[in-house]
Amino acid sequence: MRVLLVNPPYQTLTSNIGVGHQIPLGLLMVGGALSDAGHEVRLLDAECDRLGKRDILAAIRKFEPDIVMTGHAGSTPAHPVCVSMLRTIKAFRPQLLTVYGGVYPTYHAEQILAREPAVDLIVRGEGEMAAAEVADVLQDFQRRGGPLDDVDFTGVSGVACRLSGRIVLTPNRPPIKDLDACRVGWELIDDWSRYRCFGLGRAAIVQFSRGCPHRCTYCGQHGFWVQWRHRDPVKLVDEIEWLYRTHDIRFITLADENPTTLRDTWQRFLELLAARQIPVYFFATIRATDIVRDADLLPLYRAAGILYILMGIESTDAAVLQQVNKGSTPQHDLEACRLLKQHDIFSILGHIVGFEEETWQSLRAAQTRLARYDGDWLNAMYVTPHSWTPFGTESMRRAREPDQRKWDYRHQVLGQKHLQPWQFFAWVKWTELWFHLRPKRLWAALQTPSSFRRRQLLWVFLHTGMVWLGEVLEFVSGAMRRRRPENSFAMPLQNAPLSAGTSQKNMVPVPHQRDEVLPLA
Repeated sequence: MRVLLVNPPYQTLTSNIGVGHQIPLGLLMVGGALSDAGHEVRLLDAECDRLGKRDILAAIRKFEPDIVMTGHAGSTPAHPVCVSMLRTIKAFRPQLLTVYGGVYPTYHAEQILAREPAVDLIVRGEGEMAAAEVADVLQDFQRRGGPLDDVDFTGVSGVACRLSGRIVLTPNRPPIKDLDACRVGWELIDDWSRYRCFGLGRAAIVQFSRGCPHRCTYCGQHGFWVQWRHRDPVKLVDEIEWLYRTHDIRFITLADENPTTLRDTWQRFLELLAARQIPVYFFATIRATDIVRDADLLPLYRAAGILYILMGIESTDAAVLQQVNKGSTPQHDLEACRLLKQHDIFSILGHIVGFEEETWQSLRAAQTRLARYDGDWLNAMYVTPHSWTPFGTESMRRAREPDQRKWDYRHQVLGQKHLQPWQFFAWVKWTELWFHLRPKRLWAALQTPSSFRRRQLLWVFLHTGMVWLGEVLEFVSGAMRRRRPENSFAMPLQNAPLSAGTSQKNMVPVPHQRDEVLPLA
């Protein structure tokens, strides 16, 4: 089978003027499994190359695939782009099998198949083995002959498809036990120079683990991955060294929800990295409680190359943290920031607004507490409800944004009782500006003895500033358009998304975006 993997042309400010475009790791993982199963695979990164519909159709005409598979780490806000692209492809080549995967389609498979005839099949959950089996089934069917509508995929677990006019969800696929058995199709990337991050050179994304043992009410990672698992630390470090030596990779993002779950395993991974002395820097998302737990390991963090850590502090209010079942306190967050600064690791605070009905008083209190944390960067975001989470179920009644493309943590989705949208937006933008331009912070940056650290601070500051300005201009232009009804666009509320996600993205640039992993502001 000829399989074309398409990263859809979903564009964000973060990708275009912030951190830059990142490799589509999920598609590469699927591509590795497909290639190993004997199928001919190509990758088309329409996002990175900013391809239009004509460019995508030209690539299909050139390759003539039997299957087109797509999905995006941003998932929910990228869904309209994925569907629009698949409609165009299906109209161009009706005989193609279109396959769609990711977080959003996993939880909304039945609704999507009912609404979108351009989508033939949805992979639910982990996609490597299911995608390979789907290609095998189609290949066997084509050998026997017959129309595409008659292909029976119900023998493949973990998919949703149509059969005789019915929508069928096959049994859930068990989690992959051996993550090292599913290799990443690195060979599908034909030009690594397109993927760069934090001004440090070529960048890649790897996964040390999948899943999360915690039960925060706003997050559905546990439901998607089912259980926490990890790769063999030795094999992963071998792969990282290979990426450096073969493709000159200098920056790597750990695409993990919770890489530090098992301290001994995490420590072993860090020790191997430090011993190899690979000149690669890392970005990781780590809970404040684990940073405090690992206080004695932080020198090892730095020796291994950990340079940026995103901490989802979510709120500076202890009551809110307890309400969302975060499992941490402001004291943990404060101590984690202090420890990271002490060990020369950049801290990025993931702060979410909108969990409760904010007032000017509560917002000012949050701003004061954020200053006490003294993190290096602030990622202020709007809470976005997922229908498959307890928080989403409880808060969906407050949803006011009908355009699914804006369910990305960078736009207001939930209405506020005490503040108008422009007031809430102004406070978020002012807080970001105030946090990064505080005289104390600027003076500390100027006084740092490390020229490398100064360069990093300047790089992030410039790119953060461009995205910040872009978001302000976008909000103002959107407000002006809304004053002209003839030019306005709004998705009917009955067709509004049932949930929302990440991506991609974001003010402080983030290397990897995916639903429910909070991107940098």
